[in-house]
Amino acid sequence: MSLIKSISGIRGTIGGKTGDNLTPLDTVKFASAYGTWLKRKLSKEQVKVVIGRDARISGQMVSALVSSTLQGVGIDIIDLGLSTTPTVEMMVPYLEADGGIILTASHNPKQWNALKLLNSKGEFISGKDGEELLEIAENEDFDYVEVDRLGTYIQDNTAIDYHIGEILKLPLVDAEAVKKAGFRVVLDAVNSTGGISVPPLLKKLGVEVVEMYCEPNGNFPHNPEPLEVNLGDIMKKVPEEKADFGIVVDPDVDRLALISEDGSMFGEEYTLVAVADYVLSQTPSATVSNLSSSRALSDISRQYGQKYEASAVGEVNVVTKMKETAAKIGGEGNGGIIYPELHYGRDSLVGIALFLTHLAKKGITCKQLRETYPSYFMGKKKIDLKPEIDTDQILRKLTEKYSGETITTIDGLKIDFPSTWVHLRKSNTEPIIRIYTEAPTQQEADQLADRFIEEIKNLA
Repeated sequence: MSLIKSISGIRGTIGGKTGDNLTPLDTVKFASAYGTWLKRKLSKEQVKVVIGRDARISGQMVSALVSSTLQGVGIDIIDLGLSTTPTVEMMVPYLEADGGIILTASHNPKQWNALKLLNSKGEFISGKDGEELLEIAENEDFDYVEVDRLGTYIQDNTAIDYHIGEILKLPLVDAEAVKKAGFRVVLDAVNSTGGISVPPLLKKLGVEVVEMYCEPNGNFPHNPEPLEVNLGDIMKKVPEEKADFGIVVDPDVDRLALISEDGSMFGEEYTLVAVADYVLSQTPSATVSNLSSSRALSDISRQYGQKYEASAVGEVNVVTKMKETAAKIGGEGNGGIIYPELHYGRDSLVGIALFLTHLAKKGITCKQLRETYPSYFMGKKKIDLKPEIDTDQILRKLTEKYSGETITTIDGLKIDFPSTWVHLRKSNTEPIIRIYTEAPTQQEADQLADRFIEEIKNLA
């Protein structure tokens, strides 16, 4: 069906033809490229890599291919087995490894899988490193090691416990306050590794958990992207259970969505806003999110007298900007919390712990907390163009037309109006321009997107 190669890894659907899908041969080729790149970059023989996977059906097969291939390149493997993306990220530096691979297609449906690549810090590899790796994957005639130099293989089943332990040590996580609040929550873990990581964390915090879809068998009961359209079951379950709120994570546990006690969406954009509100109240600093994230984070930052900065879309870009600005909280509007006190990566587990502490200290309901934040509504549309259309030229013309507004061009074109904004991003693989908007009402957000669709049509 599809194979997508990018600087951050390789992603595709299982089955089909080599080169068109994520087949065993494609998996071996890309794992070989990563291992070859890593050994060259480090210029040493003894190289160690941590791997872990989400619970999707193809995970065990892909994991076996990756680990065996890396051993064939002469790399030692520490296999965490079923794990989460943030857990693998944390274990790379903890185990003093040279890199890591997370086997997950994140929020994509069950037919997808992917290899996400980490450096020795447990962070996603840079754009430059990714380009070098892709070059090796496309042009290399791989040279595997002889039998006496094969990499070793060990399993480690302590990783999630370590991750939870480090969260509980954080100064801003107040386990006693959470326990005293006596929270009852409903959890939807979409039958992936949230089911083996979120309940232990909640129980350590004294939270009563009503589990939904927590069996890590990879049979996703609904589309695994944590958007309102996919979350009807838990939105009904939370008020039925008289729970304080609901928690939803995606298959690899790096995106966090919340459901208020009345069954309404807290809003995936507002997960980061709420956590940032708490972090800024205790440790003021700059904040960072990407250009397509809600303006609400900027509003909250301004309330604390702090600077907000926007990065290009992509976790690696957010992390880079957070380091530049010494931001103590940041992330992406899709529910991705990045809390550097723990590690530089999107992490639902630390997001849950910080949110619980915030709610416990506020002493109000989830719904009441949401009402303390400014309300914005987002629109997401796209326009398909003919292949011969120059999308760059269209964006240049729009940049000129709106030069009197606040313009950002580090990632497509973002135009900030007084009460709304529009972000136009071209696809690197298709003649498409994606249109993201935000406004005080859903109608205004959709109308703004439609207006720019018409403007693009007129320029095409």
